Amino acid sequence: MASVAFLGLGVMGYPMAGHLKNKGGHDITVYNRTKAKAEQWVGQHGGGLAVTPAEAAKDKDFVFSCVGNDDDLRSVTTGPEGAFKSMKKGSVFIDNTTASAEVARELAAAAEAGGFSFLDAPVSGGQAGAENGVLTVMVGGDQAAFDRARPVIDAFARMVGLMGSAGAGQLTKMINQICIAGLVQGLSEGIHFGKKAGLDIEKVIEVISKGAAGSWQMENRHKTMSAGKYDFGFAVDWMRKDLGICLAEADRNGAKLPVTALVDQFYKDVQAMGGKRWDTSSLLARLEK
Repeated sequence: MASVAFLGLGVMGYPMAGHLKNKGGHDITVYNRTKAKAEQWVGQHGGGLAVTPAEAAKDKDFVFSCVGNDDDLRSVTTGPEGAFKSMKKGSVFIDNTTASAEVARELAAAAEAGGFSFLDAPVSGGQAGAENGVLTVMVGGDQAAFDRARPVIDAFARMVGLMGSAGAGQLTKMINQICIAGLVQGLSEGIHFGKKAGLDIEKVIEVISKGAAGSWQMENRHKTMSAGKYDFGFAVDWMRKDLGICLAEADRNGAKLPVTALVDQFYKDVQAMGGKRWDTSSLLARLEK
């Protein structure tokens, strides 16, 4: 059992922290910007509640964070009451936020100067993956810190991989989002085409999902997409944030992402339709409007 803090109890962080407490058996202290959510979590799972990230991180072996963006991450780490103010020597900070590789490298350097380790460890699998404890975790950082943190991360993951040095986890998550963007657009166009052609979409998917076109998105989202239901999983607003990170990184490294840039604009159209909180499969709604 380790002494652990968890910062950020949103849609993902709330169940992830729960798995660390209940499945991992760790001693957990939680912090959330909205205190009522932290009180709710403690009421459900037990553990401790802190009023600042620094208080939560004090004397902890491992500190996790899962917040909104780069600015939120800086706030809970290097901000005036951030966790980096109280991290003990030799501890490990594991960030599960989807953020930029730039901020990951910045915080890794700050952690090294403070005598502790930082791992950028964004996750994939959505709300369902978090609730079921089967997330995929892509990690950047030092091998020794990764080896220490891996057994703790396993409480909410089915796959954990060290992808390289600081920032490599975030870069891998960018690739994940790039691949999903094009895939969901292709699936949306396929379903749209099938409907216009008068085909039975369920029969079509039953056949093509067993071939080269098959994917997780096809297996798990085609029914809800066909029914025009888009309240399952990762929100359009979040996807646009992630694709913005991808496109900004591509500007820095010279990568060409024409399809990603196009799909990002398609998601902008979905937002304009009132779909900011619809899930990412709502690209189909844009074609059917």
